[in-house]
Amino acid sequence: MSAEQIDALFALALGFAFAGLIATGYQVFTQRPASFGQLQQSPRGVAVAAIPMLVFAAPFIIMRNTIRAARHDGRTFVPVMVATVIAGCWSLMSGTVVVMALSATAHAFAG
Repeated sequence: MSAEQIDALFALALGFAFAGLIATGYQVFTQRPASFGQLQQSPRGVAVAAIPMLVFAAPFIIMRNTIRAARHDGRTFVPVMVATVIAGCWSLMSGTVVVMALSATAHAFAG
C-alpha cells in the first residue's frame, strides 16, 4: 500500500470514529439520538446551530438508519451498499478535515 492509501484509510476510520463520538455524545447530553429531522423539527436558530454537529455525525447517522431499515424492512443489497458508499465517502471527507485540524493543532503547539 502506498502512503496516500494509508492516509486515506486512516482518514476514513477516523471519520467514522469521530462521527460515532459526536452522535453518541449528543445522545448522552440530550437523551435522544441525533437525526437529520432536527433540521425540520427544531426552531430555526437551533436548526442552524445543529448543522456543524450533523455534518460530522452524518456517516454514523446514515449507517445507523441503514442497518435499522435493513433489519426492519428487509432491504436488499443494493440500497444498503449505496448507503454504505455514501457514508464512506462522507466519512473520508470529514476524517480528512479532522486529520488536517489535528495536524494544524500539533504544528501550533510544536512551535
